[in-house]
Amino acid sequence: MKRIKLSILFFSLGILPLLAQTGTWRAYMSYHEPQQIVKAGEELFVRASNGLYQYNLNDHSISTYDKVSGLSDTYITLIGWNTKAARLIVVYDNSNLDLIDRSGNITNISALYSKSMTQDKTVNAIYMNDVHAYLATGFGVVKVNMQRSEVAETYILNRNIKAIGISDSNIYAKADDDVVLTASLQQNLINPNTWSVTADFPPTIFNTNNSDWQNYHDLVATLQPGGPHYNHFAYMRHDNNRLVTCGGGWRDGSQFLRPGCMQTLTADGQWQIVSHLKPSYGNNFIDATSVAVDPNDDSHMFISTCGTGLYELKSGQVVNNYSEGNSPLTSAIKGNDNFVRVDGLVFDNNGFLWMTCSAEAAQSNTLLRLNPTTGEWKTYNDDALYHNHEILYIMRNAILDHQGCIWLCNDHSRWPALLRIDPQSETITRYDNFTNQDNATQLTYYVRAVAEDLEQNIWIGTDQGLFKYDQQQQADPALGYTQIKVPRNDGTNYADYLMAGSSITAIAVDGGNRKWLGTDGNGVYLISADNMEQLHHFTTDNSPLISNNIESIAINNATGEVFFGTSQGLCSYMADATVAAAEADNDLVYAYPNPVPHDYQGLITIVGLSYNADVKILTSNGSLVSEGRSNGGTFTWNGCDRRGRRVASGVYMVVSATADGKKGTVSRIAIVN
Repeated sequence: MKRIKLSILFFSLGILPLLAQTGTWRAYMSYHEPQQIVKAGEELFVRASNGLYQYNLNDHSISTYDKVSGLSDTYITLIGWNTKAARLIVVYDNSNLDLIDRSGNITNISALYSKSMTQDKTVNAIYMNDVHAYLATGFGVVKVNMQRSEVAETYILNRNIKAIGISDSNIYAKADDDVVLTASLQQNLINPNTWSVTADFPPTIFNTNNSDWQNYHDLVATLQPGGPHYNHFAYMRHDNNRLVTCGGGWRDGSQFLRPGCMQTLTADGQWQIVSHLKPSYGNNFIDATSVAVDPNDDSHMFISTCGTGLYELKSGQVVNNYSEGNSPLTSAIKGNDNFVRVDGLVFDNNGFLWMTCSAEAAQSNTLLRLNPTTGEWKTYNDDALYHNHEILYIMRNAILDHQGCIWLCNDHSRWPALLRIDPQSETITRYDNFTNQDNATQLTYYVRAVAEDLEQNIWIGTDQGLFKYDQQQQADPALGYTQIKVPRNDGTNYADYLMAGSSITAIAVDGGNRKWLGTDGNGVYLISADNMEQLHHFTTDNSPLISNNIESIAINNATGEVFFGTSQGLCSYMADATVAAAEADNDLVYAYPNPVPHDYQGLITIVGLSYNADVKILTSNGSLVSEGRSNGGTFTWNGCDRRGRRVASGVYMVVSATADGKKGTVSRIAIVN
């Protein structure tokens, strides 16, 4: 639980990213849309945007809950307060359960979630009686003892129960077909033969008490618990000291129908929202697919959508909506203005904006360039944009490499491909020879992610794994790609292809040249700079990651914070790599926390180092305490000596040198035990 006073809300959020400890997690959940209000004494528990927060009616403080701060899961579907047990029950969409008291203490009950059964375990409603919560589920009724934190009994009725009521020592359960079952509470309710169909039940027994909602909705509507507007982050990029995101949309030929939004997180922790843009022809704004920020003016932005074309914004206000009627952009369905599908926005080094437009196979204008200064458009019909005489589409996730070339993924099962565009020569190259260095061909259906590492290799994420294009392969698409071989080290000469068969949806390269890989259903991997070692594999089971379905990854290279846009919302991990300093400079190197307090158990982080710097921790008299190499511009120290013992109080010197042994830097860390 995160508890904050409204008056210091934004200040607190602003300083947290700066002071975040290496190895810690944060969740950036939305609490924007109130869905349910439950009063518990002088506290209000509010389910909002399928998250949870708590408001104190006396001191006006707000406590937000998320998986990082103690919740067992994400996406809350129901809450209910039990007065006698003085606990709130929280129901998740996967049927996991949490109990929370007024002080924010959380107890998990996973019995229903972990129960292996073929019946539908969805919880449809909650009914309180004494210390028990009766849950109406897709298969029957679950009785939870909220005082003892356990599932007391389960009644399998083989019906989808929508509501429960108790009157005169009888329990009533209403199914989705309006059939009502009843039984006496004195009987063995576990036996389904105890239950019988009845038409004789109190007429108001299934009525819902909405008094808390009616009494406090107007108040809750004024509260600002913080966070983004939506939990949709299919596209993200971090530059100019802020995280720029949009919700995403059309993918693999289907519509997500997500609310159109662009959300930015600034360095001081403030969320800025641009949403509900109105297209020039009056349709709904949905499925924003990418964002591009003018490199010469960070208040000048463009948002692409998969239905209503391209938006141009200045200081958060729409100044243009380009679509089929006022630009070369064309609809994917002739005559239907709702299908102007734009994606792959990226500025080149000349300040031109490039984009793709998914159109009918017989149409052109699938790759376009806009000069934002003059409003001049240019379209491209290069042979590389066609496969078997049919034009490519669903081109997205554009990046700009170190040479100023644009790379695009063609994320389509019929024509998976990678494309490179040279803006200077205006030439286009297609890479669709999915044969590796061993002449083995992968049956690839989707190319979903692309990134350039610090050694100028191009990496792509596909439904069949991770592929690399070195400099020679980039120059000649006929050479195919490289799959990294990781030795088994089991006494044989065998090796396995790195991430073979994994469905990779996102790639980001950090300041230490390590690769962060997001997957479809298997969480996040961190691969070492030499590609030989799996450093982390985060899932919902072993970490606070809020979903195993990763849609996007972005890195704040100044702090090392890695953002994961998941199907359930946004979270981040404070990693131990930052962008390296161009050269050794004492003024850039600092450590935190510093001084290190006596009760601190985390890593001490030194930043501002040169790439792959040699780092030594020395006592004041020059004795070596610890040593290693930086990840990009960051080095972490656990506060222990080389034997694993906690060091004594004192001032310790941080001495570093560049990877080639040249000029180093010196910093100091004070430790108080």
